[in-house]
Amino acid sequence: MILDKFKLNDRVALVTGAATGLGAEIAIALAEAGANVACHGNTRSPDETCKKIQNAGGQAHAVTGDLSPQSTPQKLVGETLDKFGRLDILINNAGTIRRSPAVDYSEEDWATVIEVNLSSVFRLSQLAGRHMIESERGGKIVNIASLLSFQGGITVPAYAASKGGVAQLTKALANEWAKHRINVNAIAPGYMRTTNTTALQADETRNRQILERIPAARWGEADDVAGAALFLSCSASDYVNGHILVVDGGWMGR
Repeated sequence: MILDKFKLNDRVALVTGAATGLGAEIAIALAEAGANVACHGNTRSPDETCKKIQNAGGQAHAVTGDLSPQSTPQKLVGETLDKFGRLDILINNAGTIRRSPAVDYSEEDWATVIEVNLSSVFRLSQLAGRHMIESERGGKIVNIASLLSFQGGITVPAYAASKGGVAQLTKALANEWAKHRINVNAIAPGYMRTTNTTALQADETRNRQILERIPAARWGEADDVAGAALFLSCSASDYVNGHILVVDGGWMGR
C-alpha cells in the first residue's frame, strides 16, 4: 500500500536545530512516522522536543554542539550511532543569520554563517553518506535551503551565499550517491513564522508587503515544512534525487 511508503519504522534520524521551530516539528513528524530521532540543539537544549516524542511513545535522544567547529559533526554522528546503532536519515536544518549592509559586513559574521549554514552541512552529509554507503542500506539526506537559494535578499550576503551553496551541494551529492540508494534533496522554505523572521513580522510595512506577494496570503508554519521533510525522508521519494522542493505558499511562482 502507498501509505506504507510513508512509514519510518526502525529508521534512525538525526535532525539538527531540533530544539525549536522547523527542526522541532520535523523531528516530531519523523518520530510520529516511526523513526527513532537524535535531536540536536546548540544554544537551546532539545530536551523539550525529546520529551514530546517520548511522551507520544517514540524514542528520542538529545545531542548538543555548536556547528561552527569542524569537530562537532563527528561528535553528533558518533553519538547518534552510539545510541541507536545506525543512521538512515539526516536532516540538515540548523542555521543562523546575521544582518548587515554588505559594505559593513564583518569577517566574523561571514565566517560564522558560512561555517554553520554550509560547511557543517557538507561535513555532516559526508559522515552520514559514508556510513550509509558502508552499511549498504542507503538513506536519505534532506537539507534546508531557502528562497535565497534562488534570490539575493537584502543585507544578508553570507546567508544568501550559504543557502545558494546548500542548493548546489545538494545536487552535487545527489549525483554521486544516487547509485548507492542515497537520496539527497533539499527544502526551500518561504517566509516562515520562526524566530529568524520575528523582526520582519513585527515590521508593519514589510509584513504587509510580504503577505501581498504570497498567493496563499499567510506566513508559513513549521508543520508546512514537516510534511515535506517526511516525504523526502521516506521510501515514497525513492526516485527523487537532487531536487529543491520549494514550500513557499506560491511566492516563487508569483
